[in-house]
Amino acid sequence: MSLDVVILAAGQGTRMKSALPKVLHPLGGKPMVLYSVEAAVTVSQKAPVLIVGHGSDEVRNVVGDSARFAGQEDQLGTGHAVAQARSLLVGQGEHVIVIYADMPLLKAETLETLYEAQKENSGPISLLTFETDQPRGFGRILRGYQGNVQAIVEEAQCTPEQLEIREVNTGIYCFDAGWLWDHLDQIPLNAKGEYYLTDLVCIAVAEGAAVNALAADDPDEVLGINTRVHLAEAEAALRRRINTEWMLNGVTIIDPASTYIQPSVTIGCDTVIWPNTILVGQTTIGEGSRIGPNSYIEGCTIGSRCKVLAAVLEFAVLEDDAQIGPFGHLRKGAYLEEGVRMGNFGEVKNSRLRKGVKMGHFSYIGDGDIGEGTNIGAGTITCNYDGKQKYKTVIGKGVFIGSDTMLVAPVTLGDGASTGAGSVVTSDVPPDTLVYGVPARPRKSKQEKKEE
Repeated sequence: MSLDVVILAAGQGTRMKSALPKVLHPLGGKPMVLYSVEAAVTVSQKAPVLIVGHGSDEVRNVVGDSARFAGQEDQLGTGHAVAQARSLLVGQGEHVIVIYADMPLLKAETLETLYEAQKENSGPISLLTFETDQPRGFGRILRGYQGNVQAIVEEAQCTPEQLEIREVNTGIYCFDAGWLWDHLDQIPLNAKGEYYLTDLVCIAVAEGAAVNALAADDPDEVLGINTRVHLAEAEAALRRRINTEWMLNGVTIIDPASTYIQPSVTIGCDTVIWPNTILVGQTTIGEGSRIGPNSYIEGCTIGSRCKVLAAVLEFAVLEDDAQIGPFGHLRKGAYLEEGVRMGNFGEVKNSRLRKGVKMGHFSYIGDGDIGEGTNIGAGTITCNYDGKQKYKTVIGKGVFIGSDTMLVAPVTLGDGASTGAGSVVTSDVPPDTLVYGVPARPRKSKQEKKEE
């Protein structure tokens, strides 16, 4: 049996009070519409049909080839929206699932369960419901004496008795495709001048057909986003979901409530995440590392057994057993090889610190290549920018850079070289040579001093 998915995404979302289309507001670091698209593809293995209206060009650009598109120029209700997909889907699949782009926490597993329920249903509709004491505008499920679904009543039309009903309609359906396309035109126009998909339930019941209701296990899945308050609630729910999954897979999160991990992040087992840590973008962390507290990491690759304490890392790489912080900053292009130790208040940008480098506190390395086993003293600065161009500093193996050294690029220091504290190095330094002073010069031998 084949399945198609229709995603409703045409609404303007005026309650968001934003120039950005509602379905493009980010959740967990990516536009919320992409969650629905990904769930749809997972359950049907086909590109869903996305019904677009307000901001359609922006939505199309974000979603790209992941979906097929149908426009709804006039927003005349959910029934009218689904009708826009008819020309694309009629005669195609045997079943159609209808979901919403502003309900991004819905899992593909739940859609699969709904699909399986409808395949076993003798009637044309299976719908997803949940029970709540805070219905937030959802329609109520009316059942008969034998518990069978009789109708869905929108909240605005409910009697006081019906408002007490705790079972509500999520608006998520799985239809027999042939029945759906044959009956869409039978939906009556309501008092608001719209066509509601919920009226198909009454039409099916009037025909004597069975309407199946499946209860959602997790109310967070059907959290609809209409305001920025709802968006924050969805962020909290997504954070709980992600953090729980990582903890069940061997990651220790000391305080999940203060830990933010985007879905794109990967973490190895036995890593410990301390409070107030933010992990975003395409970040990968190995096994047995210690991250945080108070760390922000974006788009980084971090190896195993690393320690990152109260630091900011952006698009950087740490190999195994590297350490940074507290209060360190790795900017784009920073690469710390195995065993590198970087002290507090240090900063590295577009530079490679090779194996075993030790970088003291209050230092800045920009556009540099630092050789294996080199020691960078506290307060060292690479002067890599002259106001127009940036230049490179190259330091060999086993070099000792004294505290408060200024390395004026472009400059190269050979293997085994060293600088005295407070030196300003403006010229290349040969291997195994000590330089000091302003500007830095090699130490003179006793013979050279006598000749002076």
